[in-house]
Amino acid sequence: MTLEEVRCQDTVPESTARMQGAGKALHELLLSAQRQGCLTAGVYESAKVLNVDPDNVTFCVLAADEEDEGDIALQIHFTLIQAFCCENDIDIVRVGDVQRLAAIVGAGDEAGAPGDLHCILISNPNEDSWKDPALEKLSLFCEESRSVNDWVPSITLPE
Repeated sequence: MTLEEVRCQDTVPESTARMQGAGKALHELLLSAQRQGCLTAGVYESAKVLNVDPDNVTFCVLAADEEDEGDIALQIHFTLIQAFCCENDIDIVRVGDVQRLAAIVGAGDEAGAPGDLHCILISNPNEDSWKDPALEKLSLFCEESRSVNDWVPSITLPE
């Protein structure tokens, strides 16, 4: 057994538990932000908010299904949003299940098709800093990920 194999055996249960904890925290944060009216959904709407008031944005979620990976325009938007968030110290994560995200935030039109959930921003509801335990967990998750050069970590949402 090599050193790399030993390290992988030790970190797999820890990273799985860490990922599940982050997924639950994201689920809680999305519901809480939606209740407080501080959730912005959509690539263009998010870009407007980031342009007007980036200091008020506390968290960013980028979501794309497998079929979205080939959408060059969406990938360019993601790259620009990621750069802006990194420059402005906004924590950012990726989610690979837009349908699950739609089920959580309840976004969609009359026909049941999900709206644009490729980018979701969470803002402060007022001038006072928003102290949400789920936001603190996710900030710690993002900080730990950055310490191992994972600047935009992926999170799996719970079922």
